[in-house]
Amino acid sequence: MIELGKFNKLKVLKNSEFGLFLDAGEGKEILLPKRFVTSDFEVGQELEVFVHTDSEDRLVATTQKPLAQVGEFATLKVVSLSSVGAFLDWGLAKDLLLPFAEKTRPLRVGETVLVYLYVDKSDRISATMRVEKFTNTDKPEYEEGQTVDLIISRKTDLGTSAIVNGKHLGMLFANEIFEQLIPGQRLQGYIKKVRPDGKIDLSLHQTGIKDADEIGQKILNLLKEQGGFVEINDKTSADLIYDYFGVSKKKYKIALGGLYKKRLITVDDDGIRLATAHKPKRLF
Repeated sequence: MIELGKFNKLKVLKNSEFGLFLDAGEGKEILLPKRFVTSDFEVGQELEVFVHTDSEDRLVATTQKPLAQVGEFATLKVVSLSSVGAFLDWGLAKDLLLPFAEKTRPLRVGETVLVYLYVDKSDRISATMRVEKFTNTDKPEYEEGQTVDLIISRKTDLGTSAIVNGKHLGMLFANEIFEQLIPGQRLQGYIKKVRPDGKIDLSLHQTGIKDADEIGQKILNLLKEQGGFVEINDKTSADLIYDYFGVSKKKYKIALGGLYKKRLITVDDDGIRLATAHKPKRLF
């Protein structure tokens, strides 16, 4: 049986002036229009095609590849607005409808929006901005420090929510975010913790000993570049620390403490020095 809004492998039944008719199962046929037919397609051959509906809501196949399938999250551009909703460019000739009731805010033509693709009660492929209700609520089996793919969802009172590996919902906490995050943005992140209730804490930076070692090396490199002294210590502002090392102040202080315990640096009121440095060179 075919799956609407997804790629299907269907056998070619016959050729016609309109294109190829494919076996849709249960004695039904579906048309692959002539414009998508190439000379190497033959009767009996199995083709991988995407099944959607045409302008008259009839099932039709295409060899074109949309930007997303039903059951996936996608960041798509708004191409037009109407009284029934917004229409999105998803890579096919017929634009994808984002119904008015599935919008969470006003939209404008040209902007991109994070959506989830689904089949509505009328068997039409549609999009919704209410993406978080389609995330998997089962307790995930992620490991602390695991690298994951994130899609930024929205700002909350706690921070910014993100979709993890296209399935689960996680949280990036506000006090650990030092860059602008935009809904629909895709980036790499890390599992910080999976709570007993299944909620996921995320980080944009690796955690643990490996992370501290990497930050510590950045601090040492900067000290060497600046002649053994920089006017940055454990009391420096979080913004300036992020500008130099791309991490939170908490992680910076952990790495700094590690270097101090190894006696690689000294920490003074005016900054930090390599343990072997005697002549300070000011950074500012």
